[in-house]
Amino acid sequence: MRKRLIQIFGFLISSLGWLFVMCTLAMDYWRVSRIGGQGGSFIIKVAWYWSNLWNDCFTDSTAVTNCREYPVLWNIEYYVQAVRGLLLCGMGLGFLAVTCCFIGMECTYIGGSDRTKDKVLFAGTVFHFAGGVLGIAAYSLYINRVARTALARAKLPGVLRYELGPPVFLGLVGSILILLGAGLYAVTVYKVILPERQVVQDYGNHTYMDPVSRGRTMYSGYYRPSGLYGSNYMGSGRSSSSHLLTLPQTTPTKLSVKDAFV
Repeated sequence: MRKRLIQIFGFLISSLGWLFVMCTLAMDYWRVSRIGGQGGSFIIKVAWYWSNLWNDCFTDSTAVTNCREYPVLWNIEYYVQAVRGLLLCGMGLGFLAVTCCFIGMECTYIGGSDRTKDKVLFAGTVFHFAGGVLGIAAYSLYINRVARTALARAKLPGVLRYELGPPVFLGLVGSILILLGAGLYAVTVYKVILPERQVVQDYGNHTYMDPVSRGRTMYSGYYRPSGLYGSNYMGSGRSSSSHLLTLPQTTPTKLSVKDAFV
């Protein structure tokens, strides 16, 4: 029952994390920059420049928004391409992870035996972990690019200093939830990673382990003596008095005169 509850909790957390990551792909205001908005006149003019993974937009004080979609793939900045690729690869791994974890959970009646379900759940855990790492790498790359421009000492003319928007932080939270869900799954299938070992009983200074097959000793079944000592030799059994080994008797020979001389 405890294992089932942990798996359900991990499924909910990881699915919520992937939902957050999925929402960030369609959200606006990944980075925001504001121009104007200062006093000195009865008309305060302000404008916002903001971007996401798909276009750049401009919004003026009258709430009119004009957007320019990114051109073909090879004309986009490299970090935007990298963030797109990492997030899309992570979403693909997330789909496989959710499917495997749903099949391998104890509360579902598909997937075969318990041993097979644990292996499928372990595979889903690995996919969750890989997808979460890809998500964190993507958001970290975007944050690094925006921070380098915003914190640069020399401000180049025509270059805007952007601030991070809500989708980046939401994506980081989602990636952390995915890793947390993968950790909960791993707790329930640790036996797949660390298989059980044979029980060893310690009696004082001697260690005893159960033999692999009962009724078989070191000499019976594995060691077959040759016929050098007779055919009535038994491996480890007890020999009766009627089956004693008969050794050949040696008869004394006469010593020659040369041999007897010392």
